[in-house]
Amino acid sequence: MSADVQKRAIHSLRPRRRIGSAGRLPSAILLLLAAGIPAAAYIGPGAGFAFLSSFLVLFLTFFLAIFSFLSWPFRFLFRAIRSKKALRKSRVDQVVIVGLDGMAPELAEKYMAEGKLPNLARLKAEGFYGRLQTTTPAISPVAWSSFMTGSNPSKHNIFDFLSRDPRTYLPDLSSARIGKPKRTLSIGKYRVPISKPEIRGLRKSIPFWKILGENGIFSTVLRVPITFPPEKFRGHLLSGMCTPDLKGSQGTFSFYTSDPAKVQKHEGGVIFPVEVKGDRVITYLSGPENTMLKTPEEIRLPLKIAIDRAKESVEIEVSGQKLTLAKNTFSPWTRVAFRPGLGVKIRAICKFYVSSLAPHFEMYVTPLNIDPDKPALPISHPFIYSVYLSKLLGNFITLGEANDTWALNEGALSEKAFLELTYSNHKEWEGMLFNALDKTRRGMVVCVFETTDSISHMFWRYLDKDHPALKKGPATLSDKVLEDLFVKMDEMIGRVRAKMSPRGALFIMSDHGFKPFRRGVNVNSWLYRNGYLALKDGATRSGEWFKGVDWARTKAYALGLGGIYVNQKGREAQGTVTPGAEANALRSELAAKLTGLKDDASGTTAVNTIYDKDAIYSGPYKDNAPDLIVGYNAGYRASWDGVTGIVTGAVFEDNTKAWGGDHCIDPPCVPGVLFSNLKLASPAPSIMDLAPTVLELFGLGAPAHMDGRSLLPTADAEGKRK
Repeated sequence: MSADVQKRAIHSLRPRRRIGSAGRLPSAILLLLAAGIPAAAYIGPGAGFAFLSSFLVLFLTFFLAIFSFLSWPFRFLFRAIRSKKALRKSRVDQVVIVGLDGMAPELAEKYMAEGKLPNLARLKAEGFYGRLQTTTPAISPVAWSSFMTGSNPSKHNIFDFLSRDPRTYLPDLSSARIGKPKRTLSIGKYRVPISKPEIRGLRKSIPFWKILGENGIFSTVLRVPITFPPEKFRGHLLSGMCTPDLKGSQGTFSFYTSDPAKVQKHEGGVIFPVEVKGDRVITYLSGPENTMLKTPEEIRLPLKIAIDRAKESVEIEVSGQKLTLAKNTFSPWTRVAFRPGLGVKIRAICKFYVSSLAPHFEMYVTPLNIDPDKPALPISHPFIYSVYLSKLLGNFITLGEANDTWALNEGALSEKAFLELTYSNHKEWEGMLFNALDKTRRGMVVCVFETTDSISHMFWRYLDKDHPALKKGPATLSDKVLEDLFVKMDEMIGRVRAKMSPRGALFIMSDHGFKPFRRGVNVNSWLYRNGYLALKDGATRSGEWFKGVDWARTKAYALGLGGIYVNQKGREAQGTVTPGAEANALRSELAAKLTGLKDDASGTTAVNTIYDKDAIYSGPYKDNAPDLIVGYNAGYRASWDGVTGIVTGAVFEDNTKAWGGDHCIDPPCVPGVLFSNLKLASPAPSIMDLAPTVLELFGLGAPAHMDGRSLLPTADAEGKRK
């Protein structure tokens, strides 16, 4: 995760393009949502926001509190009776699943052998350990969707972080979509939506905790990817990966600097040139676009900084409050409120970090997170669950792509600062997990941590002495960062196990592993050089998102982290390839030529295999999958340019970014891990097997649509995975 959040495919859409997504809003709340979506400015359907005034939030909270208090005895009795009945056939009282996104089996096995992971080693000795088969492709939103539904991607409809719009050849976020409201009310210069927008999650199939709920078993589900927008079920849920920030993006940081040399394009954030006048900086906090106005414009919040060089600190004044902040120290979560008009407040939380006072001023600000105490979008089920957590545990990060990997890539954060922020986020999630363990003594608890994924992405290069990123600049840390990461996770697992019910089943899992990412492969450049993709007017390079591609002469194109699409007549807007025999022949031709593709610089195989969707998928959403999926060899991945539809003259290029490890490669190269305190039967478990296993533990059968099979020894050993 989380996380992967995360991947360059999403970060590259920021800040100029926002991926809009939203969830189902309570009908009792006034919806004030974005209405205008200029096609030239946004990718996908745009970003909509539900703006809740403080009065409405207080009123709703008060009303629900009174209702909850009056109905509590009846609900408690009903649930107690129903749960007792539901658990009669259960083998356990409690199931706990801890997801450590991206935990690599090679490192887990190495550190266990060295005696550094005693709690995981104990699980292996007393219960079960195995490498967990991931999905094709091995991408976090795909794998976690298969985890929760027990089915292959063609049954849950998630094939990447991105999907493509065949009408425009442009990318959309694959997990959720929002359209503009049908009715608005004109009030002076304002255009106020008075009807609900089109809001829908794009992940299909049924999460197994919903099946548990239908049978009277309560679950608490924390930050599992692709759970935004939150769905109704019998339990509590806090959304994870792909939950947007307040600007509608997957995480847009801000970087303020007085250094002219650093005023350049930032792909994962926005850079703000500032001038220091008399030890004061006057600037602004960039908020969401005010689409309540008939002529939309960005909402800006005044931001003033007073510098105290003697104390190496600053005083920040923003949103009616002042905070003193020492250099190289993160502020606590700070509440800010944007005012689009008509008495509406849009609330967010953010952190500030000043990295330099002289000779230049530099300050990083986290993405504007949706305030969990007064959420502008539903980020939990029930709606007030995030409010409850914030009252109990304090403010916490709500952004799906929580750990700001791109700020480290861009140099807006140092490695030390990135680790500090990442572990601070992790601590918040631990608080939620242990609260859930206390409150859910009978039922299920699932919590996914993206800490392992984020740190592996950014520090894996320290395991590879020949990594191009290490040649770009001096190493400031070492592979001890990864060892410390695994030790910290092991210690947490020990505390989790100590908290569990005596009749509890524990699963520790990751959705995939990791390998080094040394060289990028631009499949679009390969297609161009081999005559399958054409450019206009004799150009030798395209712009971002295929700007300058001649679709009338193009047969195939690549988009996302591994997908290749045939430019098919009747499907793509300017298709050139006839469906059926011609399209099938083209797919076979491309697969044959790309399989075994070698890197000219080293002679190393860069592509292990090409997967044809007809050979690996058979579900109802197969037609939404890429026609071909590239299985890269270890050390290779889709290049940064290739992910975003840029065609260049180079097929291969060094990866010199801090993001030096990845998993978007051939799935057999990057299995995850599975530990359990139970003795499991399968020597080769799949991520799709967790759902039917949990259902059987609670005495329930797996529905027919699930491709996974139970891992319990008494389960039928036969079954077919797709």
